[in-house]
Amino acid sequence: MPSNDVRNLLHAAVPTAAAGAIAAAVSGVVAGGKGALGAAVGALVVMLFMGIGFVVLQRTARSLPQLFQAMGLMLYTAQLLLLFVFVALFKDTTLFHPKAFAITLVAATLVWIAAQTRAHMKAKILYVEPESSKAGTAEKTGSST
Repeated sequence: MPSNDVRNLLHAAVPTAAAGAIAAAVSGVVAGGKGALGAAVGALVVMLFMGIGFVVLQRTARSLPQLFQAMGLMLYTAQLLLLFVFVALFKDTTLFHPKAFAITLVAATLVWIAAQTRAHMKAKILYVEPESSKAGTAEKTGSST
C-alpha cells in the first residue's frame, strides 16, 4: 500500500479510535461495564468494516480505475447495510449493552466518514503527471534559419 494510502487510512482510523474510546468511557459511566464493552465492540466493528472497505477501494482504483466511482458507491452502500445487519443481529444480546453498541456504531461511522473526507481534502494528490527531469532540456524543432 503506498504511503499516501496508509496516511489516509491512519487519518481516518485514529479519530475513529479516539471517538470509540470516548464512547466507551461515556457508556461505561452511563451503562456500566456492559455499556463500555458494547461501545468498544461497536467502534471495532466500524474500524474493521471501513478499513477493509478502504483497502478494497484502493486496490480497485489501481487495477480497474474506470470502476472506481461505481465501486465506491456500492461499497459504502454495502457497508451501511452490513452495519444495519449487525445492529439487528445484536439487538437482543446480553453480551453487551445493545444501545451503547448501536449509538457508537453510528457515531464511529460518521467520524470515520468525516475524517476520511478531511484527509482526502487535505491530501496533495497530483492529477497531472509531472514531467521527468529529461524533459527539462528542450529540443529545438523546426528550421534554424
